[in-house]
Amino acid sequence: MKIALIGAGLIGQSIAHLLRETGDYDVVVFDRDTHALELLEAQGIPTRRVDSADANALRLALQGFDALLNAMPYYLAVTVATAAKAAGVHYFDLTEDVRATHAIRAIADDSSHAFMPQCGLAPGFIGIVAHDLAKRFAEVREVKMRVGALPEFPTNALKYNLTWSIDGLINEYCQPCEAIRDGSTQWVQPLEGLEHFSLDGTEYEAFNTSGGLGTLCETLAGKVETLDYKSVRYPGHRELMKFLLDDLRMSSDRDGLKAMLRRAVPATAQDVVLVFVTATGMRDGRLVQDVFTRKIFAKNVCGVPMSAIQITTAGAICAELDLFREGVLPQSGFIRQEQVPLEAFLANRFGQLYEGASTLGVVRQLQAA
Repeated sequence: MKIALIGAGLIGQSIAHLLRETGDYDVVVFDRDTHALELLEAQGIPTRRVDSADANALRLALQGFDALLNAMPYYLAVTVATAAKAAGVHYFDLTEDVRATHAIRAIADDSSHAFMPQCGLAPGFIGIVAHDLAKRFAEVREVKMRVGALPEFPTNALKYNLTWSIDGLINEYCQPCEAIRDGSTQWVQPLEGLEHFSLDGTEYEAFNTSGGLGTLCETLAGKVETLDYKSVRYPGHRELMKFLLDDLRMSSDRDGLKAMLRRAVPATAQDVVLVFVTATGMRDGRLVQDVFTRKIFAKNVCGVPMSAIQITTAGAICAELDLFREGVLPQSGFIRQEQVPLEAFLANRFGQLYEGASTLGVVRQLQAA
């Protein structure tokens, strides 16, 4: 299967390494950043310089490919999806942006090719888990989805390091959030809904952020009383971010906020991804609760050091591409994350990265595929 991968950043690099390792995919990485492409070329991964913001140039570059994987920032998702449709290739992306997802659904209407946005960690894997848990109940009362991409060793006042797209981070802190309350879909404010919990002896806080629910509000409408998604951070983070965004009005100066965070908050590859989903409802006449939790740490995969957010994000989109290639998923039109069977995802060679498989085991499974 011939894959065009647009985006040579950290996530794009991880996707390229994972897919190449299997031998089942012929991957070419597109980007306009010559330096990033040279780094991949040095590792034996074919590249092509293409302006990701130029839909026509991208359409022409896609000729001869079977599918396009988009690892660019959320604000380019619609442009890239439009180019994919014009070129007649399948489309997968990692966007968390609600408006971009609605636009991509419109693009997918009547298409003979598949369009599957939100294929990362959250939205993405978290929605697959939540939908699977919800299906186990005769009557679903509450589904809570909590995800954190956190530094393993926090040292600053924010108790946070940059581990993924800063544009995506700011977007989810500033955009309204979907939720279901008392059986009705509502919009709630980001950074609100603060709660505290502990897991494995560590204290965390969680609060509303945008995009993590994907299309679950629509899928579970009329079937659940309460549904929400919150980002997990160490205690104190939300208060400082709310001060920056609201009191200092940085929410209206995203470029300034982006520059500030890049200048003051260091990146780290020593991170941990926390996945925590609970579902409560009636089963066999009893009120019961099911819980799904994972902690994924940074490690070497396929001989390459990867952060936890690289592993979980790249692993998710690769698993879904694999399941699509195998015919497990629909082959055309708009595909929701909750259409992915959790059991099939976790059994997949890439999905096993979520199960804490050893590095050696993962590499062997990929090479044997």
